[in-house]
Formats: sequence, C-alpha cells, structure tokens
Amino acid sequence: MPKFAANLSMLFTEAPFIERFGLAQAAGFRGVEFLFPYAFDADDIRQRLERHQLQLVLHNLPPGDWQAGERGMACDPRRFEEFQDSVGLGLEYARELGTPRVHCMAGILPGGLAPERAREAYIRSLQYAADQFAPLGVEVLVEPLNHFDIPGYFLNHSRQALEILAAAARPNLFLQYDIYHMQRMEGELANTIRACLPNIRHIQLADTPGRHEPGSGEINYPFLFGLLDALGYEGWIGCEYQPRTHTGASLAWLAPYLHA
Repeated sequence: MPKFAANLSMLFTEAPFIERFGLAQAAGFRGVEFLFPYAFDADDIRQRLERHQLQLVLHNLPPGDWQAGERGMACDPRRFEEFQDSVGLGLEYARELGTPRVHCMAGILPGGLAPERAREAYIRSLQYAADQFAPLGVEVLVEPLNHFDIPGYFLNHSRQALEILAAAARPNLFLQYDIYHMQRMEGELANTIRACLPNIRHIQLADTPGRHEPGSGEINYPFLFGLLDALGYEGWIGCEYQPRTHTGASLAWLAPYLHA
C-alpha cells in the first residue's frame, strides 16, 4: 500500500504554514514534505513534527531568489560559491529536522551559457552536495521538471536525469520522480517508472491538466498505485498538487489509502 505524504507548501494553505502540521495529522497523514523551511525556525518545525507524530520525508535546498523566478542555481558555474552556502544552510535544517532526503534544484539555464557547461556545473554541484550530506546519511535528489510550467529549466527528462546521476557517481544521489511533470514531458508513465525504479527514492503526484488532485484529469492513478505496489516501491509519495477548491474536498480520493 503506498505511503502518502502531505506537501505542506501546496496543501492546507487555508491555514498559516506552522498550523498545517496539525491539519495534516488530522486528515490521516503520517508523513509531510514541503518546499522550503528557511523562513521558519527549525526548532519550531521540529516541535510541530514531534507534537503531531509526523515524519518529515523531504525538503528542498535553497533555490536562490524564488520570488524573482529563480529555481535553483546548481547549473550555473558562476554561482558555485553561493550554491555551497545554500548547501550549508540546507545542512543545518536537515540536521535539526532529521530530514532523510533533500531535493537539489538544477536551476534555469542562464542566458548565453552553453548547455554542456551547465551540465558540468550541475554535476559538480551535485557531487559537492552529496559529499556534504553523506555524513548525515541524507540522500540528495534530482527532479526533472516540465518546461511548460518552468520555461528554461535545465533538467526536463528522466533519461537526462539518469545520465547526470551516472556521471556524478555518488552513492547518495538519486531520482525524485514527479508523475505530473513527467506526464507533461514524456507520458509512457508505467514503463518509465519501471525503468527508473532502481534510482527512484521519492515520488510526487498531481493530475493534469491543472496540477490538481488525482481524479481531476487524465492520469490513471489507481493503476499507477497498483503498479508501484507490484514493483515493490516502499518509498513515500508526496501529494504536491493544488486543490481545485480547498484541501478537505481534494482528499476524497485518498481516503481508501489512508485508512486501509
């Protein structure tokens, strides 16, 4: 049976962030994830996790200036020192929160930079991050994102991600497979998941079109959940979607899985 984690950056946004932990527990979740914890005190987050008996399964490394449209900096060789600093901050939070895995965003391809140089920079950044997190036993993940939602994002395809992981060659580097993004970029979900599964350590979901809850669009999620069970996937599935109305109404699809 799949294990589902509530993405607190996307769900329960009817309440302030720090109150969403209790709402997730009340809805039946036992795991949570979020994009960025850095605007909040790590001890406050840890206390909420403990109070509500929730397991934190994932958060992202700092992305640069998110409000200005930045989506990471790992592929920009000119920002390697800034990237190192971001890893340091991510380490502080991972250590305090007991985070088992972090997502390292590739970033948008800088104008005028050849893709080959961006790839080299990204691999170097991943190796640095993986080496820094290894003593904590933390896995560093890469996630291909679709270029419709994020034009210019450097990492767009699962095959590209696997090639970069192989080139970086670190034992704690793995793939974060987002079903929504990969449906938009590749389709062929079942066969792609089957091929990528040895490298997958985390999965996220949303339906398309609209990036809403499962059952709102074209993806056959009951089939995919059955496939993941059949393949022996034991990791978490992060519910990273935008509810069509409000979070409570968007969770009807999940009830059979949370209470099974």
